[in-house]
Amino acid sequence: MVTNTRIHVQTKGDCELVDITRQVAQRVEESAIKDGTVTLFIAGSTAGLSTIEFERGLLSDFQSMWERTVPRGIPYRHDAAWGDGNGHAHVRASLLGPSLVVPFMNKRLTLGTWQQIVLVDFDNRPRSREIVLQIMGE
Repeated sequence: MVTNTRIHVQTKGDCELVDITRQVAQRVEESAIKDGTVTLFIAGSTAGLSTIEFERGLLSDFQSMWERTVPRGIPYRHDAAWGDGNGHAHVRASLLGPSLVVPFMNKRLTLGTWQQIVLVDFDNRPRSREIVLQIMGE
C-alpha cells in the first residue's frame, strides 16, 4: 500500500534548520500502514533534508560547517546569471540532498534516541516549503 501526503513549512532561510519529526510521525500514525518506510522529498533546489540531534550547539556547528564548506560572499556563476545572490544555497542543497527515507514499525519511526528529521533551508530569504511524503508498506 502507498499513501501520499505533504507537509508545509514557513522558513526564514539563511541555513535555518526546522525540526519536522513530529509532523512526519503524525502523518505515519494517521496512515493505514503499520510497517514500512516513509520517503520525504523537498520540492525546491535551495533546501535539503537530513537527520541530526536538534541541540543548539550542534545546530550551530552544522551551520558553521556550511559556511566553511560552501561560503556565502564569494562569486557564484549562478548569481552572475540570475542576480539573486543564492548560488551558495543551490550548491549546499545539492550536497545535502532533497530526500530521506525513514523506516517505521508499528506506526513508529525507527529514529535513534537523539535523532530528529530536519528541513534545512539554505536560501537567502524566507520561503514557503513543501515536503512530499510517500508512505509505503503494509
